[in-house]
This record gives sequence, structure tokens and C-alpha cells, in this order.
Amino acid sequence: MRTSVVAPYAAYLRVYEPLAAFPEPERARWAAYAATQAAGGPASPEASPTVEPTAREHRSGLENLLATPPVVAPAHESEEAYVQLLDGVTVVCPRQTRLRCWTALAQLRREYPPTVLDAFWPRVVLDQAHVDHERWKADHPDVHPHIHSSTWHVPVRWFVLFTPDERVVVPAAEGSSAGPGELYYRTPMVQARRRIARALKVLRETIEDGALITGLESVGRWLEEFHPRAMVELDYGGLVRLLSTEDPSEENSVGDVVEGIAALGSGDGARASAAYRRITERWQSVRALEHAS
Repeated sequence: MRTSVVAPYAAYLRVYEPLAAFPEPERARWAAYAATQAAGGPASPEASPTVEPTAREHRSGLENLLATPPVVAPAHESEEAYVQLLDGVTVVCPRQTRLRCWTALAQLRREYPPTVLDAFWPRVVLDQAHVDHERWKADHPDVHPHIHSSTWHVPVRWFVLFTPDERVVVPAAEGSSAGPGELYYRTPMVQARRRIARALKVLRETIEDGALITGLESVGRWLEEFHPRAMVELDYGGLVRLLSTEDPSEENSVGDVVEGIAALGSGDGARASAAYRRITERWQSVRALEHAS
């Protein structure tokens, strides 16, 4: 068992906010950080500045988990961020590694009994991390993770935020052994919120309450915490290596979700079921690799 912060086959849903969204002195710090990043090369919609920082995060996380005693969350918060441009405006997604570790651990504590967690981490380490997290939340009630992650699959609810024309494919460098390249979707926050609202309206009118609706509602509440001029990014991360096709541009889960919701809205249940079946079968085959020897 490991948290999704350090898993190599994980996808990420990120929110990038404009500098104006951050209070001082944090705003000035991120402005200086973004300027330093830009000095090394301008960010652009085609740029892929997330790969090396994410790889470093994986390495650091694994080293912490293998330490004696294991470190379930860094002692200090990351001072790094992902930086992009949205319509010429610099937007920043803080890494928040410590907060994300705490959040992942809290989720594990909700999903598994203490006897299971004790097999992986000493109880005293888990208890101290919980105390540290609760103390931090009391001092920072309005701070939320800018990044959600998911191991071995992309949750269906994440696809709702995007459309196929927002796909960004970064081919692998010639001669690279890193896999088929990178796959992203990026959209303005206003579009992501609008698509969630439309999808929820259709789903509530056509299907019974369930995991899809509650999950989409949760994503919607999370997005409401951020600046309206933010950018939302779905990064397939290491999962792009596990796709059945060698060409990331052929991965069409977003298109299947768009088709499925449209079909539900028009009363075409058969077409909606076919789209949903394609998605579930595609990602079931990816998740099966987790247990492959």
C-alpha cells in the first residue's frame, strides 16, 4: 500500500490560479518563483514542465517511506509549483506535497481499519501525522489542495471537465525510452464548472443517485474553492505508458464521456450505455496491470 503522492502510475487533476488569487506575502513569493521559471524558458500551452518535478517527488516520496522510521509527510511544505500561461497570464499550481500527503493519509484512515495500516506504518507515526494535519487545518481553514491524484486509472468524473479539442499531446523525444509521450487536457475554470453543472443536471434527471453523481458533486465543490480565472489540467502522468494504444492522441475517454452525457440528455440510453462500457472496459484493463506479475 502506498499513497498516490508517490505512485509512479498516477494521473493528476491540477488547478492553476492567477497570482492575484494568492494573499500576500504568498503572492510575491509565487511571482518571484514564476519569474525564475520563465528565465529558464517561457511556459506555453505546449510546454510540459511537470515531468521532472513529478519524478523528483516520486523519488523523494519513496525515500521517505523507506526511511527508519518512515516519513509519511515532509516536515516542511514544498516551496515549488507548476507554472503555465493562460491567455498570456501566468497561473500557478503549488505543489503542496506535505498537504497532499496528509490528505492521502486521511483518506487511507477512512478506508482501512487501523490493523491494516499498522502493517505498513508504525502507529505512532500515523498518529503524529494526524495531529500535525489537524493542527495545520485549524491554522489554515481556507487552504485546499491544488492537486488531486489517482493511481492506476483516471476517474470518470474527471473527464467531464474537458472536451476532445482541449487535448494536448507531447510526443516523446526521439530515441527516448520514457514511453509514448505525454497527454494533457487543459481548460479555463469557467468551462470546467459549466460542464459539471450541465452534466449533473442530465445525470440527476436520468439516473439514480450513485457514485458518479456524488463524485462529480465533490469535484464541483472543490473547484468552487478557486479563482474563477484559474485553469484546470488533467495530466495522465505515468498512466500514458499503460494505454493500449501507442499513440496518446487515440485515447478517447473524454470523447466517450461527452457522447454518453449527450446521449442521456436526448433519451438514447443504448448509446449512453455503449459509451460508458467503452470507458469502463478501457480502464479496467489498465487497472488489471496493477496486479500483473
